[in-house]
Amino acid sequence: MFSGSSGLGLPAATHSYLQRAAHSLQEAITSTEVTMRYAHAHVAALRTTAALLAARAKTIPGDRRSRAPQKNAWVLLAEVAPEFGEWAAFFAAGAAKRAAAEAGSRRAVTEREADDLVRDVDRFLGLVEQSLGLTRHLPFQERLPGHVA
Repeated sequence: MFSGSSGLGLPAATHSYLQRAAHSLQEAITSTEVTMRYAHAHVAALRTTAALLAARAKTIPGDRRSRAPQKNAWVLLAEVAPEFGEWAAFFAAGAAKRAAAEAGSRRAVTEREADDLVRDVDRFLGLVEQSLGLTRHLPFQERLPGHVA
């Protein structure tokens, strides 16, 4: 799924997070359990965000880092990559559903919500790959048998 092409000069962590994001997305796509499909997709979004943050990280002196309040990934995404601000808000809004799904709540998410999230994360991953100068992966719907482009 993750192409890895181009991307010269990107930190190894960026490539690692992108590979892990692609793996989580694949788990979401192949999961037959709705709650796990949602949870895996949301984790894929987190890992995609981590890849982008790793690529855009700036060195922070150790003494400043310890005093700075911690921020979650979605807040950092909106700050570091404002062009992904709407995505950050969208994924932040789904965090509680993911937590409920991971806790085993069968009513946490519907099949439609899980499927929509998988499609959205697939698109988000491609946009992040493109923003990093990488070749976008082939969207999962285009890999399905019988898909007509």
